[in-house]
Parts: sequence; structure tokens; C-alpha cells
Amino acid sequence: MDRIERTESTMQELFHQPAVTTEGTDPEFMRILQRFIFGDICHIGSLDNRMRELVTVTVLATLNTLPQLKAHTQAALNTGCTPVEIREAVYQCAPFIGFPKTLNAIGAMNEAFQAAGITLPLPEQATVDEETRQQRGLELQAPLYGTEIKDRYTWLPGDFAGFVPRMLTELCFGDYMSRGGLDGETRELLTVVLLAALGGAEVQVRSHVEGALKAGNSKERIVCALVHAGCYMGIPRLFNALNACKDLLSEE
Repeated sequence: MDRIERTESTMQELFHQPAVTTEGTDPEFMRILQRFIFGDICHIGSLDNRMRELVTVTVLATLNTLPQLKAHTQAALNTGCTPVEIREAVYQCAPFIGFPKTLNAIGAMNEAFQAAGITLPLPEQATVDEETRQQRGLELQAPLYGTEIKDRYTWLPGDFAGFVPRMLTELCFGDYMSRGGLDGETRELLTVVLLAALGGAEVQVRSHVEGALKAGNSKERIVCALVHAGCYMGIPRLFNALNACKDLLSEE
């Protein structure tokens, strides 16, 4: 297939509608957008369209571009993602983008779910309680990141030297990474792209690329996810993320 045929095929799979040709107010722009994203980017690398849509949903939630998030929530369903998988991709953005933006993203996602006839609330996926969230968080954190945060913030005054590392363990790993619906490998990959999409978080991008590799992702898979995310977060943030991790992601 040529580029135009690939665009048409991918648009039908994701959105169940044809690519733009001459209709609408800005057909030239839409042709450039669609042929680049759906004719080029979606056809390079190892990720299938199901995984690409989880990456897209994660980036759009991070950027809080809510109309596009609604459209890609439906596209994710069309590629075979379950509602729980999509919800988990959005939920786990919270420690990184904050709760207000995550609530906005959840609202847009739920509108798309309801339009698709999906009953809410979805099944709960928590695997911890108040007594187990810290220990489970440590079990997930330690193999990937060791005691990096605990060691780095010993300089904080008073109780904060202990509280800040514990907050990360209990919230990020205990409350979110421990949840069902997505495996650890996928969660780490999505964390890489959401950090890249934030901009200015290259230190954390590098740390989580190391974690994503330890969790089972290949270098090619991580690069593919970042390049795909670049369609939505912009090329400067893509290049910043790639440059921050050059030594980790370059071929040996």
C-alpha cells in the first residue's frame, strides 16, 4: 500500500470513517495530519494499533486535550482495548500531571464510554488496602528503581526526608502501579511517554526508560512509543526525550 492507502486503512480501523479529502473547513491541514500520523507513523515500528492507542490516550490525557482524548478513547475501543485498560492508562497519569487534569481527562473518557453504551462505573482494580499499599509499593518499586528516591532526598528537613520518598512509594507504586487492568511492562512504557509529553522532565524520562527496560520493554519498543507520542506532544519534546536517553536506547 502507498501512503494514502495506508492512511485510509488506519482511519477505518481506528475511527470507522474515511480519511479527509476535500471536505470541512481545513482539508489541507487534515490531509497533512492524517497522512503523517496514520499513513507514516502508525506503520513504523513494532507496536500494534491497540498499543499505539493506549500511548495516544496517555499523551492526550497528559496534555489535557480533551476533544481529541474523547475521539481516541473511541478509537482505542475500536482497536480492541478494553474500557478497563483505557481507564487504567488515564488513572495512572495522576501522580505525574496532578489530580485536577486527571479528573478532566476522566470526564472526557467517561463521556466517550457512555456514548459507546458502556456502563459506569467500571469494575474496581485495586489490589491493596490501607495496610498493604506501602509494602506492595516497595515490592514493585525496588526491582526497578532501588532506593534512588529515598537516598536522593535525605537532605529534606524534619519529617519530609521520610515522607517524600514514602509518598512516591505509596501513591505511584502502591495505589497505581499495583492495580489490575494493565501489566507492569505496559504501565512503565506509558509512564515514559507521559513524562516525555510533560516537557522539562527529562531526568525522570531517563529514570523511567531504565525502569521500562528492566520491566521487559525492548529499546525498539520504547523508541516506537516515543516516536508515536511525538505526533501529539510535538517534535521538540520527542527529541528532548530521545537525547536524554541516547546511551540507554542506542543499539549496541
